[in-house]
Amino acid sequence: MAANAEPGFSTRQVHVGASTVPASPRALPIYLTAGFTFTDLDESAEHFGTGAGFGYTRTGNPTVQAVEARLASLEGGDQAVLVSSGQAAVTVALLALAGAGDHVVVSEHIYEGTRGLLLDNLARLGIETTFVDTSDLDAWRDAITPRTKALFAETLSNARNDVLDIAAVSAIGRERGIPLVVDSTFTTPYLLRPLEHGAAVVVHSASKFLAGQGAVLGGVIVDDGRFDAAASGHLFPHLVHTDRLGGASYAERHGARARGAYIRESVAPRFGPSPSPLNAFLIGQGIETLSLRVERQSQNALAVAQWLENRPEVERVDHVGLASHPHYDLGAHYLPRGTGSVFTVTLRGGLEAARHLVQSVEVITHMTHLGDVRSLVLHPQSTSHSARTVEERERAGVFPGTVRFSIGIEDLDDLLADLEQALVGVPVAERETVVL
Repeated sequence: MAANAEPGFSTRQVHVGASTVPASPRALPIYLTAGFTFTDLDESAEHFGTGAGFGYTRTGNPTVQAVEARLASLEGGDQAVLVSSGQAAVTVALLALAGAGDHVVVSEHIYEGTRGLLLDNLARLGIETTFVDTSDLDAWRDAITPRTKALFAETLSNARNDVLDIAAVSAIGRERGIPLVVDSTFTTPYLLRPLEHGAAVVVHSASKFLAGQGAVLGGVIVDDGRFDAAASGHLFPHLVHTDRLGGASYAERHGARARGAYIRESVAPRFGPSPSPLNAFLIGQGIETLSLRVERQSQNALAVAQWLENRPEVERVDHVGLASHPHYDLGAHYLPRGTGSVFTVTLRGGLEAARHLVQSVEVITHMTHLGDVRSLVLHPQSTSHSARTVEERERAGVFPGTVRFSIGIEDLDDLLADLEQALVGVPVAERETVVL
């Protein structure tokens, strides 16, 4: 091209304006790009050699990194890895620990998608699962074998609201060098930080309370940065042995941060559940109001649960903030700031009563989701727990008349008025025999 000649139309439409004026925005910028430019060959070599800087959004992005740093700080962890969904977070966390021929011990009271992942998908990869009652510490201990690589549970069980005794279960794992992985979606880092009680890894569905608005999907894995090669190296050779090219091991390069580094550098980018920078931005925006929302949601939920517990149409309310819940004391210990917004109610009228309620609410939304600013209701037997046997559902606290609420930030009087009108005409049967 001749000197001072203007580039052609097609060249200009691609390149003009690509270099913006330097500025310092107060809001988190959205780096919505697949890749990043390098200033010279040495910079690109440095990136591929050490991971410094940014090269491709699948392996790192400034918007994503900013949200990861915020989440690691809120959880009290060493580092966080943002992924595309909560299900991806669970998958990546477990695949960072277990492989073919290995074994995990898991609470039987978990999200159905995670249960299916373990029974159908990870089983095909040669990873075996033993399910135990969340509250039975002897069962946790007895289920561990020489092949066990992880313990996994949720902070609050779905649907019975049982509380995981994180300190006790993590101590059982530490006896053998086995990490406890905790799904803390229901409780958020505002209400509970499992790493402070001995858990090694925390996962969240960021689509829920962290984002808050119900508009995006995302997940996060937070590692505690306390990997002990001496105590656990025999269980995780991929962290302590040289790499396939004979290079230094993760433990040699990263020390106590080895497990988190392996998640970030090997598992997440290679399996590829990368988050969109736009989704990361929206999750980051949601996190800015997390404490305000969760505090209000917890207050609303407890008030709604107390109101429902006194209704003649209600057989039982499984909310750990109620003195009637068997884990009330454990909840008070782990959840002094509030007991969350998700709980279940079992109506005396069985399936028809549940049907009437979910189809009659007007302020509360009937949909599959939780942790939203809006209050939501779902019928677990016919939806989230439909793939379980009757016996399995009942052990989880799911009966024909059970509905699950996720309470939002609406005015409490409006929520109670909505429930009162929805309960008008609810069939009331004889008291069901419901076993706790």
